[in-house]
Formats: sequence, C-alpha cells, structure tokens
Amino acid sequence: MQPRNSFNESSERPSAMRHSTSAVSARHLRRAAILVVAAGLLAGCGTKDNLATGSIPDDYRTRHPIVLAEGERAIDIPVASGDRRLTQGTRDVISGFAAEYRNSSTGVFQIMLPRGSANSHAAQAVRKEIRGVLVAAGVPAKRLIEAGYEAGQTGDAAPVRLSYVAIMAQTGPCGEWPEDVALNTMQNRNYYNFGCASQSNLAAQISNPTDLLGPRQMSPIDAEQRGQVIKDWRGTEKSDGPVIIFN
Repeated sequence: MQPRNSFNESSERPSAMRHSTSAVSARHLRRAAILVVAAGLLAGCGTKDNLATGSIPDDYRTRHPIVLAEGERAIDIPVASGDRRLTQGTRDVISGFAAEYRNSSTGVFQIMLPRGSANSHAAQAVRKEIRGVLVAAGVPAKRLIEAGYEAGQTGDAAPVRLSYVAIMAQTGPCGEWPEDVALNTMQNRNYYNFGCASQSNLAAQISNPTDLLGPRQMSPIDAEQRGQVIKDWRGTEKSDGPVIIFN
C-alpha cells in the first residue's frame, strides 16, 4: 500500500477554502450594495416638500414675496373740452374711489388739474363739482389738496388725476431676467421671472392688506339674527307627515 501524499492533499485544501471564502465574500458585497441602493431609494421617497418638488429646488413665493409697502393709488377722470359738469357715470366712479380712500388711508387726497391743454378750462369748471362729490362721499374737505401739471396743447384731452398714498400689498417689478434661461436646463429649475405675474395679480386682489398681518377681531353677536336662526331651526322639528310607531 502506497502512502498518501500529504503534500498534495494539504496544498489542495487551502485552494478550495480560498475559493469558497471568495465566493462568500462576493455574495456579501452584492447584498451590501443592494442594501445601500435600496436605502438611497427609500430615503429619496421619504423626503416630502410641500413647497417644491425634488426636481425644482427653488420657489417663486420666495423670489417674489407679497409685502406691505407704501404705494400711490390714482385714477384719471376724463374731461372733454366742452364739458361744464360731470356725467352721472363719472360721479359714480369718483364716489367709488372715495370709498376706497376711506377704507385704506387717512392722509391727504390730491386733485391734479391740467394746465395748457385744450380742456384746461373745462377741468377748472368741474373742479368744484369734483370736490363736492368727494366731500359727499366722506373725504374730509381739509384733506383735499389741489395741484396742477403741465399738459400739451395737442393730443388727447388731459385728464383730472385723483390720487392718495396708502399701505398696499404688492410685489417687486416683473420682467427681470438676471441670467440666461438656457443655463437652468441642466438643473431643471424654473426661471427667475416665473410666478411674478401671478403674485402681482394676487396682491392686487387683496381688499384689505392688513389681513396678511393676522385675523380680524370677531364682530359682535347680532342677537336679533341669532334669535331668528334659532326660531327657524326649531320650526324644522315640526312635521306634518305620518307618525311611525315601533313596537
């Protein structure tokens, strides 16, 4: 019987063990890589942003915020060269503008009359009537200030401008392009002017700018209206339908 070659046997065992260990290590590496990728995907899905999606990191409400600032409100009243008094429609427009003044300002109210235009004499003729409409609508007479401005002889009839300064909800000017739009294509970001017009329109629709500061105080309870509501509610309990009795 020939003796076993211990040298060959011992040299084959480590080779097999190394092969088995390498296979186990490769499987562990693949599993670890899969776990890392899955964790990254879950982390991306778990991030929620109510202001912007993950592909658009910027927000137009941050670039174009609505703020409260001092601004001028003005309206132009057309006056023809042959007019000697205001029409009823013009009087209604002036009264509506005066109502806005009472709700938003307590400062001076300016009346600007044209000088040097074809209708300058007509504007002077209706000046007292404009003051009368404003005072009747609630504008204090001591806060009315008259001023003139130079108007050309040719062209359209120069209007009478009514204006006052008040706190308004507004945004910055739109139409600004500080950078090339093509530079944002790789990052999938909206351009700088995006959303400016929407913010400006929203600010113009706010009737009372102080509503942006906080809620208003609750108005007093109308006892008569409350009693009528309770009375109507109690009247709904009565029914002329058949009565169903359950045994």
